[in-house]
Amino acid sequence: MDWASNFRGAVHGTAGFLIAADRYIKEQTDDLFDLEARDQEFQKNRAFVGVELVPGTRRLALMNCLLHGMEGDNEGVVHLGNTLGDAGKSLAKADVILANPPFGTAKGGEASITRDDLTYKTSNKQLAFLQHIYRNLKPGGRAAVVLPDNVLFEAGVGTEVRRDLMDKCNLHTVLRLPTGIFYAQGVKTNVLFFTKGSAKDKYQDTGCTDHVWVYDLRTNMPSFGKRTPFGEQHLKPFEAVYGEDPNGQSPRQEGEWSFNAEEIAVDREATDENREVDDDRLAKSRWRCFSREWIRDTKGDSLDISWLKDKNSIDAADLPAPEVLTGEAMSELVQALGELDGLMRELGAEEEADGQRLLIAESFNFKDESEQ
Repeated sequence: MDWASNFRGAVHGTAGFLIAADRYIKEQTDDLFDLEARDQEFQKNRAFVGVELVPGTRRLALMNCLLHGMEGDNEGVVHLGNTLGDAGKSLAKADVILANPPFGTAKGGEASITRDDLTYKTSNKQLAFLQHIYRNLKPGGRAAVVLPDNVLFEAGVGTEVRRDLMDKCNLHTVLRLPTGIFYAQGVKTNVLFFTKGSAKDKYQDTGCTDHVWVYDLRTNMPSFGKRTPFGEQHLKPFEAVYGEDPNGQSPRQEGEWSFNAEEIAVDREATDENREVDDDRLAKSRWRCFSREWIRDTKGDSLDISWLKDKNSIDAADLPAPEVLTGEAMSELVQALGELDGLMRELGAEEEADGQRLLIAESFNFKDESEQ
């Protein structure tokens, strides 16, 4: 990480990403004392800029930055504003952008999308933020962005945004995270790593992605939480295969089998990702490479790329017939309705229970027994 870079946080929260970046640079420069006075001033006041929508959260971020020796400009490190509005439109281009969720509207702020400079109009804030991020990088600038699965496979505008990203940037790496790391428990997220321009020419503005490397840290991994915390040790294998080059250009080779990956069952005919893989061991690797042409022709520019089978997944071929499944569901619903009806009557709400039964009968065109 270069101490002379401009760092940007697209959706800032309490400034955790920028503080971590600042801490890393201070560790490399003896708390900035290895730098000349001019460079120290730059690092303290101009290297980091973030935008936060909610006033209360921004105050916490400013306090957090000051406690860590980050002063910023006249507005502080974190500016108040809407990245998807005029505040984001006027931001200078950055060398590095770090962004993590949440991306939704929060109490205390109005996160409507009012930008008129985004190529692909959308009400999906995550797709709008992704456009902002790759548009706001300097040539050769790099980004690491946490995004939920839907951004990787959403059709329509989602496909256009992903295609534009891979055209204008070198999307070199996708990290599939375990569920529950970001957002709510059970939500699936990923980290996209990309640089503006191609690997050979940072000023190239079309056809910049040649290959996308994918690391699956999700399949057959524990359900992380307070009892099973996600720690640095879980990222070590990914860091090793990613390499030392922050732009993802270190020598790479497919194949990484941490966390008992070789024990994972693989059906090579079940997924497009495995159909042309002759090596059974490679098919079980967590680290694979896919060409831009394959992503376009086989996945339709979807980045929902997975090839390992989770031990808890259910094979559709083993499921009962659809009519059996729907019959079981109806049976469970009828049983639940009967229990709710009995509970209402025990609580003395007979009239309300009779009214609900009548409503159900009318909804399903049932005839009352007294009419038969």
